[in-house]
Parts: sequence; C-alpha cells; structure tokens
Amino acid sequence: MGEQQSILVPRVSSFPGHEARARAIVRWLVQRRIVEERLTPCGRTAGGLAHALAPGARLVVEQPQLLPFGQTINGLEIVTKRCIYTPTRDFLEEAGCPQCRREIGEALFDSLEEWMPGHTDNFSCPECGHEDDINGFLFLQPCGFSNLGFIFNGWGAAGFRQDFLDEFAERLGFPLSRVSVDP
Repeated sequence: MGEQQSILVPRVSSFPGHEARARAIVRWLVQRRIVEERLTPCGRTAGGLAHALAPGARLVVEQPQLLPFGQTINGLEIVTKRCIYTPTRDFLEEAGCPQCRREIGEALFDSLEEWMPGHTDNFSCPECGHEDDINGFLFLQPCGFSNLGFIFNGWGAAGFRQDFLDEFAERLGFPLSRVSVDP
C-alpha cells in the first residue's frame, strides 16, 4: 500500500512557467494543510526530499484510512523536467488518433526519442497526418508527458476525490492525467 504513487500531470508537454506554477501549487496545498511546507526525507526519488503528508489530505481523498500516515515514504515530490509518466506494471503502450481513431501506439511511443529531449512537443498520426501535442492523443491507460509532474508517494490506494482533481486542474490551467504506479 505505501509504495503506490498517484501522479498528477498536466496534459501539455511544455508547461509555460512550470517552476513558478509548481511553487504556487505547493503554496495552495500547504495552505490547505494537505502537505507540509518544509521538505523532509519522505520521498522516493534520488535525494528523497519531499513535502510530507499533512492532516488536510484526509479531506481530498476517497479513503483517508489508506493514506500513508506513519510511513517513511509519504510525501509529494515535484518534477520540473521533461518526463514520461506511465504505469510501471502491465502498461500496454496502446494509443489512438483522436481524428481517425486508428491504433498508432507503436509509432507514438517510438516518437518519444524525439519528444524526450524536447526536439518537439507534437506527434503526427502516421495514418491520417493529424498533428497535436502528444498529450492530445488517446491512451487506453492514463499516462502523461510533461515538464511538470506531482508525485504523491503512497497515496494511490486512497484515491483522490474528483472535486480536488477538478480544482487542481483549474489552478494549473490545464486538464490533468492521473497516473497510478504500483511497484
């Protein structure tokens, strides 16, 4: 339970002013007592510093009893570099074109070699030529591609409430993908 991650990713490859927006989101979460302001070693990535779980988090999830209170890894980590967020278990790498509705997963995932270093934000459907930000394509499993991501370590089983996700997206100014990662 404590190892699951719930990752919120704006559906835009290059979020404008991503570092400033990340700070604004943290301020909002701290004000609501969802996370602690001070960074502590409660993250999972290199360095392990994150914003620890705070009591207000109980108000933004469906099953507060499943939040990782008392666990070593329980914090919010923020990624401000281009990153690919996918489930780690049983990810199918299937995607479709929103225009022609054909399966284009193999070509799309092959294109990530160009996307990752920032050579492009867009992908063109090999079937019909439709071009859009990679996040504009259809994915069978939630995933995200952005230079901004919010990783809630150990929060996956608790399940975010829809009103919280809606407000989070509104504050970002972009729709969200919620990616669940199980170890």
